Amino acid sequence: MVHKRYDSNGFTLIELMVVVAIIAFLSLIAVPVFTNFLNKAKRTEVYLNLGALHTAEKLFWAEHGHYSPVLTGADGIGWRPEGEPLYTYGFAGAEGINFVTGKLKGPGSALAPYAKADQHGFTVVAVADIDGDGKLDIVTMDEGRQIKIVQDDCAT
Repeated sequence: MVHKRYDSNGFTLIELMVVVAIIAFLSLIAVPVFTNFLNKAKRTEVYLNLGALHTAEKLFWAEHGHYSPVLTGADGIGWRPEGEPLYTYGFAGAEGINFVTGKLKGPGSALAPYAKADQHGFTVVAVADIDGDGKLDIVTMDEGRQIKIVQDDCAT
């Protein structure tokens, strides 16, 4: 009786399970880092739109001698975001007139403590809950183009 010897060129089930476990462990480490980068990428929209709002306010001031908390309509600065923004932008007041609500539904009420516009200066605000945890990301820009992150929702 002759015994045949089988050469196996494949992987055992144990080896495959170890590889899957390693990939799962690496994924657990990588996902929070990736999420943080994604949240910071969302914030880049803020810098562009706050810069555009700053320019619109400066142009309005050059023509009228004061800054305005109105984005559209009578005595408005004539600013609208390109496309549909993620963040809510503007000043306290009425939606569509004093502020524009973005896809992430940042509440207009969160603008009030920080936003202002008068003869001497302005502070415009961007608000969003970018990761859905209930904590708001609040960023401001003043007439000197100074950006301030009031509350950071990007931090891990």
